Amino acid sequence: MSFADHTIRVRVPGTSANCGPGFDAIGLACTVYNDLELTLKKEAGVKITISGEGAANIPCDGRNIVWRSVQYLLRKAGLLDQYPGAVIHMENNVPLSRGLGSSATAIVAGLKAANVLIGNRFNRRELLQFATDIEGHPDNVAPAIFGGFTVSTVTRGDVECFSFLPKFRMKLIVAVPDFPLSTRKARAVLPAQVPMADAVNNISRASMLVAALCKGNEKFLRNVFDDALHQPYRAKLIPGMYDVFAAARKAGALGANLSGAGPCLIAYALERRHCEEAVGEAMKAAFRQHDVEAKILIMDLDTRGAHIVK
Repeated sequence: MSFADHTIRVRVPGTSANCGPGFDAIGLACTVYNDLELTLKKEAGVKITISGEGAANIPCDGRNIVWRSVQYLLRKAGLLDQYPGAVIHMENNVPLSRGLGSSATAIVAGLKAANVLIGNRFNRRELLQFATDIEGHPDNVAPAIFGGFTVSTVTRGDVECFSFLPKFRMKLIVAVPDFPLSTRKARAVLPAQVPMADAVNNISRASMLVAALCKGNEKFLRNVFDDALHQPYRAKLIPGMYDVFAAARKAGALGANLSGAGPCLIAYALERRHCEEAVGEAMKAAFRQHDVEAKILIMDLDTRGAHIVK
């Protein structure tokens, strides 16, 4: 059966990794999306068009991460020689290099779309493994695939992921600063070793975070977003970071943390308290005190993950 010249459209949510203390382990999917249209071709060559976020900065040749992910999946299926070309159109709403999983979104979109076009030969667990192999860690690609909150582990290269939805409805308030920050630069400031007390701090809080979300016990969320493994070292890259956290909490948020490697900062609020607008304005004002302009995204938790758009 030939899958050439069939077009599929997939939608993938942006993500926020770490969620405070869950460094490289916990992630969530949020309601900002990138769409991808993919057509596989039997003729060599790739045509890539991009609209929206990052359109002027994303390569439209063989370096494009969507195309590389498509090729990765076709290689795994033994079909790379059969479909050496493609037509790709990307519609991006996830901010680029801001800590909302734009690269993970692209990887998952390429894998998901190619998999659908070849008859869904691989299940979601296999797609997670492929995406982690490409990205290097699962904390962003897992929620992009499964939606909701995810907890991931890697054992001798094999990825396992537990996905769940919290017992209460949350609002996610993201302050997007007007400057990018590459993951490579954000990782370069991290130490090779950390004190035992800092490791214990994160283990206890990450465990409490997952337990409180699963049980729906909001009172235990007040102190769980504090981190000692990456935020203290990355703070110098994001002016006013801790002041923005404090402003968000004062305005009614449960807590706030660095989104992924940054520079986006994300705050969490209970939907029933209707404080998300006030939290966003407080975060924006706190950033402005440090000469940083930021736009505010108020989102829900995405519950579907990557899916086909009819």
